[in-house]
Amino acid sequence: MTTSFLRVAHRGGSRLAPENTLAAFRNALTLPVDAIEMDVHMSRDGFPVVIHDNTVERLTNGEGNILDLDLASLRSLNAAAHFPGGWPIEEQIPTLREVLDLTQGRVQVLIEIKTSLRDGVEGRYPNIAEAVVNELRATSMLELAIIISFDWQVLPIVKALEPTLATGALVSDSLWNPLAEHAIDTLIEQIKPLGCEWISLDHKLYTPDIPTLLHAQDLRLGLWTVNTLERLQYFAAAGVDALTTDRPDFFSQVWVDD
Repeated sequence: MTTSFLRVAHRGGSRLAPENTLAAFRNALTLPVDAIEMDVHMSRDGFPVVIHDNTVERLTNGEGNILDLDLASLRSLNAAAHFPGGWPIEEQIPTLREVLDLTQGRVQVLIEIKTSLRDGVEGRYPNIAEAVVNELRATSMLELAIIISFDWQVLPIVKALEPTLATGALVSDSLWNPLAEHAIDTLIEQIKPLGCEWISLDHKLYTPDIPTLLHAQDLRLGLWTVNTLERLQYFAAAGVDALTTDRPDFFSQVWVDD
């Protein structure tokens, strides 16, 4: 029995510890994972910070848009303030460098480059690709990183900065309709020019033919966010290349028969 797929802790395993905090990432490192996934925004003063939302209300005891908050303000907040069931100590919003320092040489990292958002209008943080690449270089993590994004056009920018970096296009139902005619062919035609190695798909969009079709085009398939043991086992047996879950503790019970 083997685990031939990449086992990814989503936001460090957000059902087990406050998401995207060092507490979550430390916990993930005690579990059978190959990679941790995190989300990166930019503080107002230009620091890459690890948090999912464009605003801080859902996760912290503060308020405001990441666009308006400098690093010191973000660091003053408790990122565990609303963890279900409570959390015994306060947790800071970490910088990307802190997470890379923690994981350096221990696991792979999936770094989702997020878009900014104000008044319903999406944008791209200035120099966010450069900042992420620079931090990976500084921590010698280039070979252990996969850069993913729903902002597909940032991925060729990453490749231009560092051609050795693996990249992946995130795909949701707002970007792709699997029921459309020639749906998978259309998706491949859109993704291939970006230079990606990965397509990271909402698991609800999965159909059994997708792994074979993507592998024939030298593309690897990741699925998110799979949170039941039954579905993790099903997708592992189906030949998926990576599975992302909020419950990385389940991976100890997931395998592929030799």
